Amino acid sequence: MNRSSSFALPIAVAAIFLLSGISRLEAQEPAATPPKQAAPMQDAAKSDAAKADAAKTDADDDDNNNPFAPEPAPTLPPGMKGSDTSDPRAKLTPGLYNAGEAAMGLKHLALLKKPDAFQLGASDPDDPKVQKTISQLGIGNIAKLPKAAQLPIAQLAFANSDLAFQGSHLFLGNFYGVNIYDISNPAGASLLTSMVCPGGQGDVSVYKNLLFMSVEMPNGRLDCGTQGFPPEPPPPATEEKEKKRRIPAAQKDRFRGVRIFDISDIKNPKQVAAVQTCRGSHTHTLVQDPNDKDNVYIYVSGTSFVRQPEELAGCSGEKPDKDPNTALFRIDIIKVPVAAPQDAKIVANPRLFIDPRTGAINGLSSGGTHGKNEKERKPSDTDQCHDITVYTAIGLATGACSGNGILLDIKDPVHPKRLDAVNDPNYSYWHSASFSNDGSKVIFTDEWGGGLGARCRPNDPNKWGADAIFRVNENKLTFVDYYKLPAAQGDSENCVAHNGSLIPVPGRDIEVQAWYQGGISVLDFTDPAQPTEIAYFDRGPIDPNMLVLGGEWSAYWYNGNIYASEIARGLDVFELTPSKFLTQNEIDAAKSVHVADLNVQNQQKIEWPSTLVVAKAYLDQLSRSQALPESQITTLRKAIESAESSHMNKSKLAKLQKMAPSLEKSAATAKTPADNARLRALADILKHPSA
Repeated sequence: MNRSSSFALPIAVAAIFLLSGISRLEAQEPAATPPKQAAPMQDAAKSDAAKADAAKTDADDDDNNNPFAPEPAPTLPPGMKGSDTSDPRAKLTPGLYNAGEAAMGLKHLALLKKPDAFQLGASDPDDPKVQKTISQLGIGNIAKLPKAAQLPIAQLAFANSDLAFQGSHLFLGNFYGVNIYDISNPAGASLLTSMVCPGGQGDVSVYKNLLFMSVEMPNGRLDCGTQGFPPEPPPPATEEKEKKRRIPAAQKDRFRGVRIFDISDIKNPKQVAAVQTCRGSHTHTLVQDPNDKDNVYIYVSGTSFVRQPEELAGCSGEKPDKDPNTALFRIDIIKVPVAAPQDAKIVANPRLFIDPRTGAINGLSSGGTHGKNEKERKPSDTDQCHDITVYTAIGLATGACSGNGILLDIKDPVHPKRLDAVNDPNYSYWHSASFSNDGSKVIFTDEWGGGLGARCRPNDPNKWGADAIFRVNENKLTFVDYYKLPAAQGDSENCVAHNGSLIPVPGRDIEVQAWYQGGISVLDFTDPAQPTEIAYFDRGPIDPNMLVLGGEWSAYWYNGNIYASEIARGLDVFELTPSKFLTQNEIDAAKSVHVADLNVQNQQKIEWPSTLVVAKAYLDQLSRSQALPESQITTLRKAIESAESSHMNKSKLAKLQKMAPSLEKSAATAKTPADNARLRALADILKHPSA
């Protein structure tokens, strides 16, 4: 839901599916869920008896029509393992704001609840608020929607999504708009601005005085209005019988694409541009060209249906053999003049999936998929990217593109070129990606089931809905291993891999990642063949009997803390704490890295200061890996502490400098590349330490 495809996307898509039947669910298995569906803000205090009665009634009425109908728990395929039921996270008590919690290596500093304007405020599908919200989404004939589907579809309109940062401000996207927080004091973060502007899924990026927001759903309006559009009329009897797919009627005021706001006055954002696209914007990526300081670029990933040309000229949803100019099988690139954002426009539509031998624009396909009806599932053409992460410092980007992971050359940002593509029969929906800081590895996430289902049960394979780690060598991707949240989650917890970012611990590759109601997991992938969890935080299910949509959408490190977007509850703030896996020196070294802003999909190269706290972090790692004799490590520690306590006295620094050559010599015989790099980096700091 990352850049999220979101829990919501599947729901969003489900809403659109009910509206038009055209959605990214075609690219993966249907979003099936355990027990019964309920709204994210369902009253967790409701009696078990009442829940059971309601579930039974809903089951009797809805099982045959409900697009979210439960799927029987799978049998573990031969050779695959499930999740750990003995983990402390496996049996936490349920609740909305009072759920049981488990943590290791993370301290929960704060939860800021969503503002009232961003909550549905209803838990009964017959509540007028539910009916009104569904109506505003443009869905006609609400009475035909299964009761179990009505609440999650309505709650979709108020789901938290992705995060961006600038200075002391955090921007939290939401399907209903955006909330801006003051995080100058992370533990005492406070709401600064709420801007209502519906349209889903509300992914955000920020650059200088500009805020960008993705809009994909058909209730988005040019004026940010909350009224949506009139419900679609019931289809003719012939269409209903044939279950023919329909696209919402054209509306001159509908907006699907990327909104641009001027946030010079942070308390009063003003929309200055709205760039329409044929498939809307599910996610987007801010791209900077080092050779062009006057413009920024936006890579737009649309995953929904193609609107008709009557609504936006030039749009076509035909297959490529019928229309070579189809809006499928491409991304859109928007050029934004920073000084004149009102002139932003689409300047390119790269065909990233083209077959270079034949020129066919549908040149990539998935590796097949898994789940129910597996024998009937075959590889399908990849016609969209869900998320693209650019790493301008190395001239590369990596795309998670529904059926494939791809590697791009972006030295010319307007004309990205595909270098490689991979697929995997264990992957259902390639969702998002992160580079290691040196660009030698990529972590791809698989949003199996679209974030809507319980995918971390004891009998869910640990290779499905997981991370896949690849090496990058000579512009080629090579698979190494999988990583999945190790703790078992219950039938009522939507759980699958989602959005994360690097934590800047020097000498290691560490990622913090959200798993919806699986919580947050921090993994070390320094050795990509042995990814290891080193910290976590989790809550119990919102409801023990019904799958209630919630959990962490994105979890990102920013200037010393971890911030997480909780779909149903609000904004979580965490800090790392020392453990056997991570020392205080390593945490302090990570905190020494500060950036002016952060849009995670526009990955920045991390650079550490040459301070002694960073040197101490390297020493801790060399001790952990036994790369140096403990006596030598003790001597080095004492020398560093002596230099610090002397306030960087010249004689003390000279002693440190004399120790550097022996470290360089040890690097030549280090057992691992990681220890080689640590020894050399430590030697460099001792030669020229900074205050």
